[in-house]
Amino acid sequence: MNKTFHFIAGLPRSGSTLLAAILRQNPNVYARMSSPLARILSSILVETNGEDGPLVTPERRRRILRGVFDSFYADEERGIIFDTNRGWCARLPLLHELFDDVRVICLVRSVAGVLDSFETLVQRNVFERSGLFHNEEERATVYSRSQALLLPNRTVGYALNALKEAVYGNYSRALLLVEYDHLTRFPKDTLRLIYEFLGASPFEHSFDSLTYDEPHFDNGLSTPGLHFVKRNTEAVARPTVLPPDLFEHAEYLNFWREPNYSEANIIRLDPADNRLAIQPLGGTATPNRLNTGLVHS
Repeated sequence: MNKTFHFIAGLPRSGSTLLAAILRQNPNVYARMSSPLARILSSILVETNGEDGPLVTPERRRRILRGVFDSFYADEERGIIFDTNRGWCARLPLLHELFDDVRVICLVRSVAGVLDSFETLVQRNVFERSGLFHNEEERATVYSRSQALLLPNRTVGYALNALKEAVYGNYSRALLLVEYDHLTRFPKDTLRLIYEFLGASPFEHSFDSLTYDEPHFDNGLSTPGLHFVKRNTEAVARPTVLPPDLFEHAEYLNFWREPNYSEANIIRLDPADNRLAIQPLGGTATPNRLNTGLVHS
């Protein structure tokens, strides 16, 4: 059976596991938490560009990499595959070469909300030493924990930088940004627009009978509940556990909410009719964004 591949990426703690739990209700759709495929592809590229690299032509590399997807999901009978990994945003040119008309759903949430969600898990599991942090200095306070997560090579910082690369890159039109708040408050309309963006047949999902959990993986990181999905999508408001200065600093990192040039798409609430709609992320190219140098063919 020929399979259609789509991708889920974006920021952590922003609804990617929730979206997978909803999508997997569709009997023709495979979706779950992050897979290792992005890292596997990176390892193959390293090996095929090493000492024996001259023996591996670009076309052969392409066939090998594309074949990894087919082999990895060979036992999966469902025809639509959603592979989840935050690293896909940093590999958008590669995905374009392998799949041409690639589509990536990017879940986003205020960075303060992301840090608050991680910190809530840490404070809830007081008898665990979360594997998200490398040493006791990082674990020491809410400030050191948040700063560690925002480092460029760590959970939040890497995902944020990868998302920026994709949003402002040459293949940004392949992206659909989905706000966590829209997915939890308006799940039916959000899923309808996701199917529309993908050009896929819509499906009638249930949003009050969700089931998804990965306790073995989460316990291995000493962070229970990291991928647990509640039974329904109801959004619950609560005070943040972040100090005010840390919360305010993190809010400056929500770059996708500021008008800037990109061909990416985003689901927004249209104030004219109070309905969700897919809109361009916005902006036009400014002079300092235009490359006026020579183009070498």
